Amino acid sequence: MRLPTPRRLRQMGVLGMNERNAQYIQRYNSRKLYPLVDDKLRTKELALKAGIAVPELYGVISSQHDAHALTGIADQQSDFVIKPAQGTGGDGIIVVSGRSARQHGVYRLTDGSYISDAGLRYHVSNIISGQYSLGGMRDRAMIEYCVKADPFFETVTYQGVPDIRVLVFKGYPAMAMVRLPTRNSSGKANLHQGAVGSGIDLARGRTMSGVLGTDIVHEHPDTGAPIAGHFIPGWDYCLSLAARCYELTGLGYLGVDIVLDKTHGPLILELNARPGLNIQIANQFGLVKRFKAIERMSADKNIEEKVTAAREAFAA
Repeated sequence: MRLPTPRRLRQMGVLGMNERNAQYIQRYNSRKLYPLVDDKLRTKELALKAGIAVPELYGVISSQHDAHALTGIADQQSDFVIKPAQGTGGDGIIVVSGRSARQHGVYRLTDGSYISDAGLRYHVSNIISGQYSLGGMRDRAMIEYCVKADPFFETVTYQGVPDIRVLVFKGYPAMAMVRLPTRNSSGKANLHQGAVGSGIDLARGRTMSGVLGTDIVHEHPDTGAPIAGHFIPGWDYCLSLAARCYELTGLGYLGVDIVLDKTHGPLILELNARPGLNIQIANQFGLVKRFKAIERMSADKNIEEKVTAAREAFAA
């Protein structure tokens, strides 16, 4: 099934890029607050101070001179993730799932390929030089815990770890989707690289049909399992966790990415001050009406009251 036509999308109240920038990002997101979420290290520090769970940080490499320290950090872990602190769109992230049993100093990646210790250090050097950062600015490489996907997602994912994107507006959860890795996305939960996006009914935490590229899909392309009808574990907590990030950052228009770890439960993966609009396609519903409804809601409600109000107002 094909997606609705542009005319039909407008009738559905779909929010466009220009309107998003002018009416929501500029109005509700002060630029002085951007560094709180553009820098993943600062985000992690903020979350930890607020008692919000995030993947454990193993180490940070800030200079070319210290790139050799990666080996010492990596030797203490069986698996880990390397990411740029100021990266965007998932670029520059490497997920190491283990080591070669035959070759010393060779690491196995989640897609089944291998990379040498020298290759990892070269990648870290590129991160520090700003190859993956916003504006090409000098950056830092983070080495952190590798999330293990909750078994709940086993039938609807390929290799990688799905993540849940919750769009929060003025502290109210407005819309949510889960991004499911596929073979084509190389196990990454990135819609632009071929992952499947599935809308989530805010009231019940139930997945709906999915979108793959420009097509509506009902089964995962690799596993063949139905995409709709799955109830996200701990959905109440996930929504509360996302809503708390409004107070954490002060950003009125915010994307919150949550992963469900099989041992540690829901973890905040990252925050985004300029979240994209594909979430509307995954839900087959526009954001405009929901945002206007939230603007009419009280700003004085506490977190749980905002979550309850959103679930009641935006049930699928």
